[in-house]
Amino acid sequence: MATVLETITVPRASALHSPSLAPVACSSFSGALRSSVRFSEFSGLKIQPTRSSVSISSRSQIIPRGGRIVCDAQNTAVEVGAVNDKTWKSLVVESDVPVLVEFWAPWCGPCRMIHPVIDELAKEYAGKLIFYKLNTDESPSTATEFGIRSIPTVMIFKNGEKKDAVIGAVPKSTLTTCIEKIL
Repeated sequence: MATVLETITVPRASALHSPSLAPVACSSFSGALRSSVRFSEFSGLKIQPTRSSVSISSRSQIIPRGGRIVCDAQNTAVEVGAVNDKTWKSLVVESDVPVLVEFWAPWCGPCRMIHPVIDELAKEYAGKLIFYKLNTDESPSTATEFGIRSIPTVMIFKNGEKKDAVIGAVPKSTLTTCIEKIL
């Protein structure tokens, strides 16, 4: 399942002042030259050409039609599973292992800052603690039940009970301290 995380705006070639970001000629499927922008500082991005077949007379011909920008590393960014109103009880309340839940929303800038920290912690505490993310826009009932008024909010649950909460985009050391108290 692919999800568009945010839109990328690519400047016109004439507006580029840096030689490293200048347009690069590349040959397309039909052999004609096209210009594209080199993403030197975004090494995980690439342009994936899209082609469509068009029927001309009685024969089909494949014509290149621009492309879309994709991230090669998009699957590696997803480390933490999602929980929602429907799965809350089975995944969090009934869990035999302590659970850390990040309450977040897609429009929240600080949430995007803390996502990589949560992903790192999920790797470090694999087997000792289960990590989930709850989108407060999609699961307002659970967010309301726990009085979430500011995001990101990170809560740690043990035996179905809330044991600790941290509000805001905090350093990794703050979250590690909270986790260690529970474990």
